[in-house]
Amino acid sequence: MALTKTDIVNQLYLNTGYNKAKSYQITETLLEIIKHCFESRDDVLVSGFGKFCVKEKHARKGRNPATGESALLPARRVVTFNCSGCLRERVNGK
Repeated sequence: MALTKTDIVNQLYLNTGYNKAKSYQITETLLEIIKHCFESRDDVLVSGFGKFCVKEKHARKGRNPATGESALLPARRVVTFNCSGCLRERVNGK
């Protein structure tokens, strides 16, 4: 099961006492802050949860698996996630 933005809004609504409009606004604001950090190539560290990092990928050779044709994949940025030790232990039931 995937956690959706609606699920986050509903959890804020149920657990904080904010109305749904305020819960939606908080969720949107948080996500916009995170997006802005990624655009600025800054990392996002959430203590006890993990770290989101923006990494540079260089251009490289690739191939189309359907046709076997070679192609040049352009340079790009990707977001990676490294979970904290606390989260890793919790996921593994320790």
